[in-house]
Amino acid sequence: MAKTEVKTSLLDNMIGVGDMVLLEPLSEETFIDNLKKRFDHSEIYTYIGSVLISVNPYRPLPIYSPEKVEEYRNRNFYELSPHIYALSDEVYRSLRDQDKDQCILITGESGAGKTEASKLVMSYIAAVCGKGAEVNQVKEQLLQSNPVLEAFGNAKTVRNDNSSRFGKYMDIEFNFKGDPLGGVISNYLLEKSRVVKQPRGERNFHVFYQLLSGASEELLNKLKLKRDVSRYNYLSLDSAKVNGMDDAANFRTVRNAMQIVGFPDHEAESILEVVATVLKLGNIEFKPDSRVNGLDESKIKDKNELKEICELTGIDQPVLERAFSFRTVEAKQEKVSTTLNVAQAYYARDALAKNLYSRLFSWLVNRINESIKAQTKVRKKVMGVLDIYGFEIFEDNSFEQFIINYCNEKLQQIFIELTLKEEQEEYIQEDIEWTHINYFNNTIICDLIENNTNGILAMLDEECLRPGIVSDETFLEKLNQVCATHQHFESRMSKCSRFLNDTSLPHSCFRIQHYAGKVLYQVEGFVDKNNDLLYRDLSQAMWKASQALIKSLFPEGNPAKINLKRPPTAGSQFKASVATLMKNLQDKNPNYIRCIKPNDKKAAHIFNETLVCHQVRYLGLLENVRVRRAGYAFRQVYEPCLERYKMLCKQTWPHWKGPARSGVEALFSELEIPVEEYSFGKSKIFIRNPRTLFKLEDLRKQRVEDLATLIQKIYRGWKCRTHFLLMRKSQIMIAAWYRRYAQQKWYQKTKSSALVIQSYIRGWKARQILRELKHQKRCEEAVTTIAAYWHGTQARRELSRLKEEARKKHAIAVIWAYWLGSKARRELRRLKEEARRKHAVAVIWAYWLGLKARRELRRLKEEARRKHAVAVIWAYWLGLKVRREYRKFFRSYAGKKIYEFIIQRIMQNYFLEMKNKMPSVSPIDKNWPSRPYLFLDSTHKELKRIFHLWRCKKYRDQFTDQQKLIYEEKLEASELFKDKKALYPSSVGQPFQGPYLEINENPKYKKLKDAIEEKIIIAEVVNKINRANGKSTSRIFLLTNNNLLLADQKSGQIKSEVPLVDVTKVSMSSQNDGFFAIHLKEGSEAASKGDFLFSSDHLIEMATKLYRTTLSQTNQKLNIEISDEFLVQFRKDKVCVKFIQGSQNNGSVPMCKRKNNRLLEVAVP
Repeated sequence: MAKTEVKTSLLDNMIGVGDMVLLEPLSEETFIDNLKKRFDHSEIYTYIGSVLISVNPYRPLPIYSPEKVEEYRNRNFYELSPHIYALSDEVYRSLRDQDKDQCILITGESGAGKTEASKLVMSYIAAVCGKGAEVNQVKEQLLQSNPVLEAFGNAKTVRNDNSSRFGKYMDIEFNFKGDPLGGVISNYLLEKSRVVKQPRGERNFHVFYQLLSGASEELLNKLKLKRDVSRYNYLSLDSAKVNGMDDAANFRTVRNAMQIVGFPDHEAESILEVVATVLKLGNIEFKPDSRVNGLDESKIKDKNELKEICELTGIDQPVLERAFSFRTVEAKQEKVSTTLNVAQAYYARDALAKNLYSRLFSWLVNRINESIKAQTKVRKKVMGVLDIYGFEIFEDNSFEQFIINYCNEKLQQIFIELTLKEEQEEYIQEDIEWTHINYFNNTIICDLIENNTNGILAMLDEECLRPGIVSDETFLEKLNQVCATHQHFESRMSKCSRFLNDTSLPHSCFRIQHYAGKVLYQVEGFVDKNNDLLYRDLSQAMWKASQALIKSLFPEGNPAKINLKRPPTAGSQFKASVATLMKNLQDKNPNYIRCIKPNDKKAAHIFNETLVCHQVRYLGLLENVRVRRAGYAFRQVYEPCLERYKMLCKQTWPHWKGPARSGVEALFSELEIPVEEYSFGKSKIFIRNPRTLFKLEDLRKQRVEDLATLIQKIYRGWKCRTHFLLMRKSQIMIAAWYRRYAQQKWYQKTKSSALVIQSYIRGWKARQILRELKHQKRCEEAVTTIAAYWHGTQARRELSRLKEEARKKHAIAVIWAYWLGSKARRELRRLKEEARRKHAVAVIWAYWLGLKARRELRRLKEEARRKHAVAVIWAYWLGLKVRREYRKFFRSYAGKKIYEFIIQRIMQNYFLEMKNKMPSVSPIDKNWPSRPYLFLDSTHKELKRIFHLWRCKKYRDQFTDQQKLIYEEKLEASELFKDKKALYPSSVGQPFQGPYLEINENPKYKKLKDAIEEKIIIAEVVNKINRANGKSTSRIFLLTNNNLLLADQKSGQIKSEVPLVDVTKVSMSSQNDGFFAIHLKEGSEAASKGDFLFSSDHLIEMATKLYRTTLSQTNQKLNIEISDEFLVQFRKDKVCVKFIQGSQNNGSVPMCKRKNNRLLEVAVP
């Protein structure tokens, strides 16, 4: 199910005031306090109507995630809390849906976050516009142009570690669908004086430090550079490293960005050659020299730097050396060459460095424009983003600050004009009466600077073009003459200064009252910086360079196109650029981001109220609020207004079926808000005073609390009724189940009693049958005895007859036989009588004991029968007593008792069933009875775990010590090779035998046996790989407790012996082969020839036993490296062993081939 979308109004959960227009009361103190309160709660964005104020937090905040982009996408400007994404979305939707060209003006001090704000705008536009391969390429090129321009145009200053030292205006072009097509970048006033000199605590442009830190040694050698920053005079040493800035990583980022934007490799190298040339120009030093005619001239001290510059640029060394020593002046048909003294030579060197870097930067901007410009000629929509320096007031303000502050005066002028214009257009569009607003118009200050007749820039150009002696002092004198009466100009000689008490105003300075405050300018350097003069000899020398890029940067050096006309001054060029910019901005719908720096320490959580107050003043933010509040402080479309406040009126709550405006009119009418506090437009309602809006918010908050209470009351009632019905249904069901259970118990007891009675009856009947069977047996025994006596009598009669007959025949024999027979019979009768008497006694005794036992058994049974009857009667009586007591507490106490009884019975049944359903004791048997009830889930899992542990222990207890050792080795092999070595699965089923060769029993190896005194762990025939040609030789591989030995297979002679402490690593491939390498410790005696290469059919076993033996002897784990490429040491050379796919022609031995001194290829199938 999709996540519920939550909409938060600008007025909900507001910290301070989100829109300064609603601030009440409005003053400078309350304005600063509101900014501080929001800053302390990490709310860095605040509105002034449609203007966004951004306070630099100097720390990362979690408010720029992709989720935030989706949250602000296609939302009303005031629908969510203030954010730069809200302004970006409003600008993009106005461009896409309303077909209005837009521009975003980002202003503020250095370090206020202007560059970061422009990046956030660009990233948001890139995230919400269309997708596709071509569109994504355009977006990527637009975004990647920033790192390139930042590297060449940004530098560390005392106020900002990444300060933009140029103004940038980018026009992003879109098609009718809102997809970006390309862009155009314009740059303004690069601070090229920074190339040759930086204030204390600041750095040169980033690219110099990035090149020296991030370039490879090969590239630095090609550019004739060294990595040490201190070798270059143009680079300051006190701020060479910036905390939190990785110049090497940034250099790689810049090179990658140049590739994405479209710079070929040769162009990138040419750019770096120009940068290197600028660096090396600073190392050229001059020494004074005198000519015969007495004129001073200069010469280069060390020509090595000049030579390297000429090699980089392709300029003849004499040509460049002459250009640094002479100056040629052409006037009509005459040429005059003069020598340059040391000061003039240093000026020429610095002028060349500044012009070279400035022209390179302009070329970079034009080259980026060629890459990112739109390729189609269809009509385009344009969004401009202006990231330009803010108002600057330093201790020493020069020509650069004067030009920058002039640009800010023009921006302030257009800001006031366009803000009033936008406000007036909205009132006219909504048919609201317009009230004229009085505000400070800074046109008088702009006219003081840019007037073509008597403006400061015009007089500066006139002074630069005037023949004769021209200096900064003559320029100041002219200013004092022309601008003496101007109310915004002050100097020692002006008329306005007569009324000043400030006697500290220097003679070489003038002061201008800007809209942001008074600024004192040092006139020194104004004329030279405005001239921006580069000697023609240097231009011509640069044009003669064989390096194409440098030659293209100096087209005026072409002798065929000599132009004697003086080039335009820096002031006039910047004035024309500003005029073009103002015209461009006036054609677009403006949007503003005012960036504020909270402190000068670049630290988080610090808010300097004095510094912020100064910025608020010169940015004119209070004046902007007053302009916005001069008419109506708050306005909102009817639909959102009715949706937000409809619960305050019975007519509009909960649903209003008519037009939204009618609903708002009914709402305001019922609330009895004074008519003069609001006006109805065509699509919006306008509220004049913030107090009215806050009153509506207070009423809404109270009403929301009342509605929440009502909803909670209804919900709680519903919940209680549902719970009661569920409990009643549960009690009825439990009672029914209990009655069923009681009847079942009574039936079981009755059944048990019946079974007892039946058992007694069956026992009595069995005893009756037993007595009958015994009597029948006695009768049968008596018949047998009588028959025996009868048979004896018959036998004796027959005997007597036979004796008589015999007597007659053989008297003597008969008599003797008779006597013997008589004697025998008497003895027999005596024995029989004696036996008969003994048997009779035993029978009588046994009968007596049986009779006595049966009588005792009958007595015990009778007694037990009586006791059981008493127990049954007692149990029945107790049950009756319990049931009588139970009936009294059934309705109040039955539920808990029944619940406990049911749980107990369930647990008993659960354990009894588990007893009967237990799986086998085999550890691999994964069967387990299913869980009968959900609440027994944790118990069921715990029983399963305990049972598995128990049967695993029983299984392990069966192992012998030998079996345990085998399984430990198999487990070790699994940890080392499972999912890493393709050969491992086939080794799992093979037992580890260790000594495969029976050395002790084979007389062939008697000599080898006598040489080894330790226990042999492994004895195996392996193939040793020859290090030189890759061929294999059979060797006996022996592993003992302390050593690793190699012996000849035929003779048994030991070839090599390696102590285990010298074995450092075992390397092998991930393939299904037996090839491995044993690495030896460098410097050891065994490593004199290098590492060993082997091939074996029992690789897994050998590596495992070697690993375990080394660990037990040295207490250090042996490194097992599994890789298809690894390095081995052959004597003093490092050789790469590389495994390739191929066929094995030599059985199971991998085929090795030595390619060269650095590569050994092993072919595996």
